Amino acid sequence: MGKKLLLEHINEPGIETFDVYRKKGGYASVEKALKTMTPDAVTEEVKRSGLRGRGGAGFPSGMKWSFIDKKSDKPRYLVCNADESEPGTFKDRYLMERLPHLLIEGMITSSFALGAKTSYIYIRGEYMYIVRILERAIDEAYANGFLGKNILGTDYSLDLYVHPGAGAYICGEETALLESLEGKRGNPRLKPPFPAIAGLYASPTVVNNVETIAAVVPIINMSGDEYAKIGVGKSTGTKLISASGHINKPGVYEIELGLPVEEFIFSEEYCGGVWKDRRLKAVVAGGSSVPILPTELILTTAKGEPRLMTYESLSDGGFATGTMLGSGGFIVMDETTDIVKNLYTFARFYHHESCGQCSPCREGTGWMEKILHRLHHGHGKKEDIDVLVDVAKKIEGNTICPLGDAAAWPVASAVRHFRKEFEAAAVEELLV
Repeated sequence: MGKKLLLEHINEPGIETFDVYRKKGGYASVEKALKTMTPDAVTEEVKRSGLRGRGGAGFPSGMKWSFIDKKSDKPRYLVCNADESEPGTFKDRYLMERLPHLLIEGMITSSFALGAKTSYIYIRGEYMYIVRILERAIDEAYANGFLGKNILGTDYSLDLYVHPGAGAYICGEETALLESLEGKRGNPRLKPPFPAIAGLYASPTVVNNVETIAAVVPIINMSGDEYAKIGVGKSTGTKLISASGHINKPGVYEIELGLPVEEFIFSEEYCGGVWKDRRLKAVVAGGSSVPILPTELILTTAKGEPRLMTYESLSDGGFATGTMLGSGGFIVMDETTDIVKNLYTFARFYHHESCGQCSPCREGTGWMEKILHRLHHGHGKKEDIDVLVDVAKKIEGNTICPLGDAAAWPVASAVRHFRKEFEAAAVEELLV
């Protein structure tokens, strides 16, 4: 049984309330940070922990915090990115629904480290019922002296707000999120300047994912060095995985990074194997935007080593033979899966969610959807396959934000690994 740092008390009755959460050691990191540590010391612990962003990019969190402009006379902000819209990912929803105080505790401790006096949780619009859960928990935190003026009798004060979006995938990109939070259309910004210099209201801002902020709590409680002992190499700590698709036990699992992919899929402790005793065909390991891998490459690397649930192991070999851990949206596909149909579904999503600001993404996602529609519905040509790949190449790396890459990577990898299925879907000659 792997170590649980975030979900240890998930099944405790009443854990969503302040009283039960507090009895289980809740808000200890706030007490420790505010009463015995300086803000820089908290940041240093996060650096030593090796914590990497759990929203998809995997950038070192402590380093990201250290970029914030401390020389600016403007207020600083911490914004939690709870706009969980990546297909296949639902672990942040689970965390906020069941353990709202864990996120709030992480927000307080992290805001203290950054010198933020006002912080926001930006949550996807479809999670309105979770907005109410979070607001109840925030009210409890205010009532018990953990939010508001002079928290725990110290000179640190913090106000925390929840802001729902309006249902746009693009607002998961941090600068589009900030635009939306300011009341504007959620279009990504050109960078630089980066949010650490000019973020919310042109002020120094850090944007972190829900799970990233929640992980700050055990890091401060146990120390960064102890946290770093969990995991493998630069993939430290635990990770929440949203497991779905053709498995016997779908759900959210907290794993120690370094767990073999094969063990995660087939052990009874986790996914319990492929359903209906069917064979494994492919896996999307980190949400719909990461490259798909066939069985032989998701279980072992191109070097013949067991593939591990780490940032490094999953990306081993680059996109030719590897993928990404991403947000941990782990989608398992059995032998009956139609890869062309699956890719068409993804392409429709990205075309619909493109903000339209960049020509390659605005036009390219539409063309990819049209081509895949033809192939899926039996009136595409074999030449369409190469056109599809070419369009994906023209999108990748040519847009302001990563949505273009997110749309292109699944296309390139699906055709690379399953080209015969695309050729079988095409017709030799169209009848006039």
